[in-house]
Amino acid sequence: MQDPNFVKNAFSKIADRYVVTNHVLSMGTDILWRKRVGQIVMEWAPNRILDIATGTGDLAIELQKVCDEAEVIASDFCPEMLAHASRRGVKLTQVVDAMNMPFADDSCDVLTVAFGLRNMADYPKALTEMRRVIRPGGHLLVLDFSSPEGLLRKPYGFYLNKILPKIAGKLTSEEEAYAYLAGSIGDFPSGDAMCDLIANQGYKEPRCEPLSGGIASIYTAEA
Repeated sequence: MQDPNFVKNAFSKIADRYVVTNHVLSMGTDILWRKRVGQIVMEWAPNRILDIATGTGDLAIELQKVCDEAEVIASDFCPEMLAHASRRGVKLTQVVDAMNMPFADDSCDVLTVAFGLRNMADYPKALTEMRRVIRPGGHLLVLDFSSPEGLLRKPYGFYLNKILPKIAGKLTSEEEAYAYLAGSIGDFPSGDAMCDLIANQGYKEPRCEPLSGGIASIYTAEA
């Protein structure tokens, strides 16, 4: 669980270099992860998609491409991030606190959150609020970092905690923000633990799809 004031301030500071830094740190793999999300969402054929914690809009842009007849609303509690999202081509943006959203009950077919749930102050409360706005039979999709098992675990942990903040610090001059992000990944539930967390908030059939050896995972569930 995170301090929302610290998170908002951290993301405001790194907004200008956020996209480039993410692509460098993941060696472009994050682009492939979002494309996989796009494939999954496209199969659901939604009319209205709500992308929560959209940041600079990477996922919203992908969803606009693959679900070109759907309305995609991109929201974030950081206006600086949303300004970049709009400039990059996100059509509909709205400043929203994901813990207390202004959207009506049952008002979207699909709700997506990529690398955002991990930064929220209360995971169960956030997931419950998300379920409120998804129509019955609609879908939740969470994309986030996870903890790989086996041989990848130790080298990934070293990269995450020792190397990533240094590289990000040089790219953004905000090493503290990325040290926080690295630490938040280690504390975030993943795999079966995340599926259990989702199920406990009233969702049906939560599933986990590991990506890149478990460095990231896609979680899906029905509302």
